[in-house]
Amino acid sequence: MKILAIESSAKAASVALCDGGVLIGQYFMNAGLTHSATLLKMAEDLLSHFNLTVNQLDAVAVANGPGSFTGIRIGVSAAIGLSWGAQIPVCGVSTLEAMACQVEEPAAVICPVMDARREQVYTATFEYADGSILRLSPDRAIPVAELAAEAAVSDKTYILLGDGANLARDAFFTAGAPFRLAPSLIRLQSAWGVACAAQRAPTVSPYELQPNYLRVSQAERERQKRLHEESGAAG
Repeated sequence: MKILAIESSAKAASVALCDGGVLIGQYFMNAGLTHSATLLKMAEDLLSHFNLTVNQLDAVAVANGPGSFTGIRIGVSAAIGLSWGAQIPVCGVSTLEAMACQVEEPAAVICPVMDARREQVYTATFEYADGSILRLSPDRAIPVAELAAEAAVSDKTYILLGDGANLARDAFFTAGAPFRLAPSLIRLQSAWGVACAAQRAPTVSPYELQPNYLRVSQAERERQKRLHEESGAAG
């Protein structure tokens, strides 16, 4: 099964091609460039390198959240466009679960962490057992201090990865929670992780794929705040 995977939920962007669960190739960019200008070009170049077209794929997979609102929209839109045009299914996977799939270390808690601003993080916990990743908690947005406090009472070491790993590291150190940073080569989000997570996730039609933001955007929060203030003033 040939899958083209897309990851654009944070600063880094990547596209991977896998066949039968084996990584064939991956393009990864962490230069701060606009995903809308690079993502589809990366996909086109990767497929071209292997003399493949989108029509020859079995599915397109994408990290559909949580993460950057803009990044998720770009990634999901790209996946929908590719699957729609080629009339192939698409698969949306959790950004956090995709990161966890890159870590194969038993007897530890795998803890992807993404910076959600305002001292909060997007996070979930997983463990690696019997050759697969098992989910221990749902995706959530919580204060990083709360995550560190939870880890401090655990009897297992937490493996931190993701673009919020350094933020979490400081909080874990303060809380006295046992932790290690994942190796740098697998610390950031990657399309290969998306492809791995997609191996066990259902596919849907492009009509059905939706982003999973976990919380409303900053713009929406400000809009709701203005409406609340205006309502209070009117009362």
